[in-house]
Amino acid sequence: MSRFKFSVGPWNVSEGADAFGPEVRKTIPFEKKVETFKKLGFDAVQFHDDDAVPEMNDLTDSQIRARARETKKILENNGMAAEFVAPRLWMDPRTIDGGFTSNSKTDREFALWRAYRSIDIANELGCDKIVLWLAREGTLCAESKNSVEGVKQLIDAINKMLEYDPNIKVLIESKPNEPIDRSFCGTMGHVMAVSSATIDPSRVGGLLESAHAILAGLDPANEIAFGLAFGKLWGVHLNDQNGMKYDQDKAFGVENLRQAFNQIKILIENNYGQHGEYIGLDVKAMRTQKDEVCYRHLENSLKIAKMLEEKALKFDYAFQQKCVESRDYEALEMYVLELLMHG
Repeated sequence: MSRFKFSVGPWNVSEGADAFGPEVRKTIPFEKKVETFKKLGFDAVQFHDDDAVPEMNDLTDSQIRARARETKKILENNGMAAEFVAPRLWMDPRTIDGGFTSNSKTDREFALWRAYRSIDIANELGCDKIVLWLAREGTLCAESKNSVEGVKQLIDAINKMLEYDPNIKVLIESKPNEPIDRSFCGTMGHVMAVSSATIDPSRVGGLLESAHAILAGLDPANEIAFGLAFGKLWGVHLNDQNGMKYDQDKAFGVENLRQAFNQIKILIENNYGQHGEYIGLDVKAMRTQKDEVCYRHLENSLKIAKMLEEKALKFDYAFQQKCVESRDYEALEMYVLELLMHG
């Protein structure tokens, strides 16, 4: 049995549309997704604000809370928890130039309204984590924004969220680019710096996604380690990525198995999960998958994560120490590869 708890988002079972093609699969009702997630072995659901409360822009604040309570009942009926709520600030015309860092004051106010409503929804769902994927907080045209002011605007928005609710925790999900060209918060180091500048750094931490680290030219396990070193790795999204191109969200471990192994290994070594943290598997089905196998990427990712957990628990630390003492890193590398290939 795994020592970890696993989470997944409803967007991880999609209709398969991409930038170059339309939907290829049928829409699955949210209730059915939650039921299937439970059967697959997941423990919690990740939410964008409008996953929990569809069409929320057309509702009053009290109606939003009421709809969130209905979603909570669906979770309870399936024995599932909510891991976090993330304001979706990249799909609305008012956030085309950024949310918290838009050049429009009115649009910045809209972004904060969504952030506050996300906190309300989180409270109704019974979770205390707000995730900020800063999709458009940066520039497409380098000269279009004052980058110093942009970072300060981001910090100010987080401060307002912390003031709005004294118990909420803010997790920044770092990404260096896409859909914007230059992000204001591209790596876990940026996340830690922004956290330190807020009014309550103890409530601002990070969420590391494997693919985002690879897009920054960094090793995901090293980025995980950086967050852990500060005691601020409060979430992970494990997936995979084939090189520095668009964000692929491939099944965990299918491209970079040794890299995936080291992510699981470092989480185990540092007792990740001891404070209730989840391993999120933020993976997307290939467009080629038919309706009847549209959950297979989740099944595969969960299986690979648990297989690598078994491998990590077999890791011979005594042999590692001998290699370190003799500085024979070739032997250590071969040991790791044999462990992964043969076990």
